[in-house]
Amino acid sequence: MPLDLFAPGAGSVAVLLALRVGGLLLVAPFFSARTIPVAIKTSLLVVLAILLAPVAYAGVTAAGNPALVAITPTTFLCETLVGIALGLGAALLVGAVETAGDLMTTSIGLSGAALFDPLNGASSNVLAQLCQMFAVTVMLAVDGHLVMLDALAESLRAVPVGSSVNVRDGLAALVASGAHLFVLGLRFAAPVVAASIIGNVALGLLTRVAPQLNVLTIAFPLQIAVGLSATVAALAFTATWLTGWTGHYAGTIETVFAGLLR
Repeated sequence: MPLDLFAPGAGSVAVLLALRVGGLLLVAPFFSARTIPVAIKTSLLVVLAILLAPVAYAGVTAAGNPALVAITPTTFLCETLVGIALGLGAALLVGAVETAGDLMTTSIGLSGAALFDPLNGASSNVLAQLCQMFAVTVMLAVDGHLVMLDALAESLRAVPVGSSVNVRDGLAALVASGAHLFVLGLRFAAPVVAASIIGNVALGLLTRVAPQLNVLTIAFPLQIAVGLSATVAALAFTATWLTGWTGHYAGTIETVFAGLLR
């Protein structure tokens, strides 16, 4: 049933809920894309806030007196941080795949090929854009966007609106989760990096065996061909890993919320 705006504390709950939803939409993959007009994002925020308002009010009622919920700088910060944590947990997974694209580009030798990325509003290399779009596509295919919204609803029960959270430990948990981004990216890019190293070693041996060959004329095209072939294998491995997106996202969120509730 819809939230009664005249119920005690209903107005404060609605405002703080909008902050939590806005924090998620601010950083979550797909929802935060700059190609989505601000009007649509605002409409989505309002719709989600209306749909989740009864859940939020029920969570506050179960935790204590809703009339005691107040809008203060502390609650403003806490609700925004909780929403950002929910969105950033997914953004880190997509960012790991994008990092893999950067590593692949460097290994292949395409670092100079940069294009404007409409999703981020900045220039990035081609493979990084491809990997990012690939990760977002897989995320949508496995209903990752619905998992994020479900996590948002569950957070209203685990951390009722207006509750105080441990900002310091929460931020530390976010930083610790982000530290795994490069490790995951290197794991995804490992086939391409390995193929590039093997190709360079083979070219070096070829130069020693047949010095009369002009290796420079075949080195760059061969490196790109080998690298792109290995990229297909890397994306296949990445897709297999991303099919378990729900479990990876849940693990990240549990780590972050353990810090927030410490």
